[in-house]
Amino acid sequence: MEFFHNVNIDFLGKKWYFLAFSLIFSVAGVCSMLFWHGIPWGVDFRGGTLVYVRFSHKPNDQAIRAAMDHAGLRDAKIQSISGQGVENEVLIDLDIRETSEKALDQGKLKIIQSLETNAPVKECGAPAGTVGGCDLNNASSLTIKNYLMDKDPMHLGTDADTKYAAQAQAIVDYRDKALGGVLSSIDQLKSAPGVDASVPASLSDGFFLSDFGVRNVEIVGPQVGSQLRTQAGLATLYSLLGMLVYLGFRFEWIYGIAAVITVFHDTLITVGAFSLTNTEISLTVIAAILTLIGYSNNDTIVVFDRIRENIKLMRREKLSEIVNRSINQTLSRTILTAGLTFLTVLALFLFGGEVLHGFSLALVIGILIGTYSSIAIAAPILVAYQDWRINKGKRPVGMPVGQPQVKSGQLKKAK
Repeated sequence: MEFFHNVNIDFLGKKWYFLAFSLIFSVAGVCSMLFWHGIPWGVDFRGGTLVYVRFSHKPNDQAIRAAMDHAGLRDAKIQSISGQGVENEVLIDLDIRETSEKALDQGKLKIIQSLETNAPVKECGAPAGTVGGCDLNNASSLTIKNYLMDKDPMHLGTDADTKYAAQAQAIVDYRDKALGGVLSSIDQLKSAPGVDASVPASLSDGFFLSDFGVRNVEIVGPQVGSQLRTQAGLATLYSLLGMLVYLGFRFEWIYGIAAVITVFHDTLITVGAFSLTNTEISLTVIAAILTLIGYSNNDTIVVFDRIRENIKLMRREKLSEIVNRSINQTLSRTILTAGLTFLTVLALFLFGGEVLHGFSLALVIGILIGTYSSIAIAAPILVAYQDWRINKGKRPVGMPVGQPQVKSGQLKKAK
């Protein structure tokens, strides 16, 4: 299947326009990384605390941010989460980089305190009868058990600890599994499996219900984040070196160098785009970038392979004409494969949800830039190097002995 027949576009004649385009976006990305947003590492790389919070209603990000600021959490990042089975949930990224169990409770407690600014809160686990109450939507099974032990609504004698522990666990399971982590009324517990009828009535004396529940807390220590940054950099470096060796062995070293420069160009623009948009770079984004390195390299190899074939067939033609002809001959294949792949990742970007946003954004940008660079960057580098060798009086690399040594911009043969 071909989209174009006998197409003859002078790609090399437009190389200065391509160079200007690449310079603009590369310089903008570098300036953003150096002076504006830096490299926006995600929590996987810089360390921090992630708190997943589910609300009983559609959350207002601005109201949550205002509550965070009021509580002194001014560096908190708030991200809405949506997708299948996930509703009214936000991810709050705190700059708490401790690695102890205390850090988990600290991050959770700060979120709860900031969102419960108007609630009569007391510390969970305080004696019953204290002014205020404990938030049932964010209470642990141990807290609920201790409260029930103190109130003893079932009038248990022996084995009260075990039975009230089972009651508390049944309440937590019903809240988190059946209701998604948020109770809207204590009366809902009357229909909870395994919960005694006398228990819900006693909870209203010592508990209140907020409109949210902290579902999960995760921490990544700064040392782990530093190791992940190093490993991500090494993975990218090793992939570039592997490409250089492969292309140098299969073609010539200049082909490998041109491909590596092209992939570096693609990576720089992709990371620069994340910096310009201040979008976090997570582990999934690194995976996407490594995927794009292989994708861009594959596209470049297709063009290089056609150039090598045409050099043998078009022995009397100038190198620039051979390269242009090769690009035009593979253009239909490039548009077909890149176009179908782009439509797939675009659908992933539009409908994949917030969790896959960074991953799909890297693929969208990378496929566009990778396809562009295989034509606009790799081929001109190859021609420029061969012209340089001719100027030095050397035979172009990879050209047959009988190939005329003509610079890409000249109409006559070099003597």
